[in-house]
Amino acid sequence: MNSPYVLWIDQQKPSAEVQQCISAEGYSLLHTHTVTEIISLCHDYQPALVFIDSGMPQMTLPDLVTLVYRKLPAAQIISMVNNDQSELASDTLQSGAIDYLLKPFFASQLKTSIRNATAMSKGLKDLVAVSHASRQILQLANRAAQTEASVLILGESGTGKERLAQFIHQASDRADKPFVAVNCAAIPEHMLEAMLFGYNKGAFTGAVSQQIGKFEAANGGSILLDEISELPLALQAKLLRVLQERELERLGSNNRIKLDIRVIAASNKNLRTQVEQGLFREDLFYRLDVLPLSWPALRERRDDILPLAEFFINKYGNGKYRLSRGAADVMLQYNWPGNVRELENVMQRALVMARGIELQVADLNLPQCHPQAAAICAGLLKQSKKNAEFDYILDVLNKCNGHRTRTAQALGVSTRALRYKLAAMREHGVDIDALAS
Repeated sequence: MNSPYVLWIDQQKPSAEVQQCISAEGYSLLHTHTVTEIISLCHDYQPALVFIDSGMPQMTLPDLVTLVYRKLPAAQIISMVNNDQSELASDTLQSGAIDYLLKPFFASQLKTSIRNATAMSKGLKDLVAVSHASRQILQLANRAAQTEASVLILGESGTGKERLAQFIHQASDRADKPFVAVNCAAIPEHMLEAMLFGYNKGAFTGAVSQQIGKFEAANGGSILLDEISELPLALQAKLLRVLQERELERLGSNNRIKLDIRVIAASNKNLRTQVEQGLFREDLFYRLDVLPLSWPALRERRDDILPLAEFFINKYGNGKYRLSRGAADVMLQYNWPGNVRELENVMQRALVMARGIELQVADLNLPQCHPQAAAICAGLLKQSKKNAEFDYILDVLNKCNGHRTRTAQALGVSTRALRYKLAAMREHGVDIDALAS
């Protein structure tokens, strides 16, 4: 199997140390210093990592990052800037880079940068993130993954908080260890403690055998406590102790079990507001809120809509279907109150309803259109009717061998009205001049 490529964009040829470092990390090196060659190398080799130096004279660094990002949206781009170019480094992150290196850098720093980017690529395998807002969150998530700190993910229902938690796990050193997700809102309150911490035989009525809890099952790996705001206050106190002591006791046991675990919490509610209302413990909030991540709603990252739609079409339709232009336009204007979860359901429904390989607006069957989307739907319907009318006139004109008077009679209109229709058809690009008059 061929090694993935690193594209090194710099006026200077990379040093032997840089070449050795890239090779040691399992990549093949491509080097260029011209914009024309950048475009061809991106097209021909599809490099997984791209390093861009700030000293390129042909374009500004942010513009180069934007160019590569457009050519290789799945690539991890890292800018190389001088120590006094902090503002420029920030601009490259805004343009699509995931990180930057300060020059001069050591081989160990380059190695760390490559490994972080590789981990991010690994975590992105089933996560669609094309919009700038998504990529910024993933940059933060990737950095969080390289630490042992707790992470708090906030966002509306259906935005993909669990998938972001999986990304953090997969991009971390715990990737080969368990990832356990617990939906705190889906488990009856009286069962939550036993589910989380486990229990011994006889701990309560019905405990006929020993059972490990979710924390034990995730030991060595990561645990996601989804909808953590739904935990009752009494259980919040016990959870806080487990997080502080990094150990737990099963129900009905005095034996302490040591934990080596990363805790990721998620909520669709504002936990600060919950704290102010006395619904969530302040000390637990600060224990969890070490690295907060706010996952935007789908309407706030519209550049992700069509890539996500294509992802689900390929997932459920085996790559045999595609979106029509009209359906794509409507999807971009729709507000997606149910976020990614709603989009996935819509695409599954559209594949069932589809009457051909191209998914149409009617196949989407969106429950209610955004006003702009409604206007697009109306416009598409109007255009469809106009096209049908033009096709009918052409068909009659052909049957009458292009004779305008007979055509007008067959259509039941005056020859003057027909002339107006034919003029309108010409304006819409319909070729009628080939027909005899």
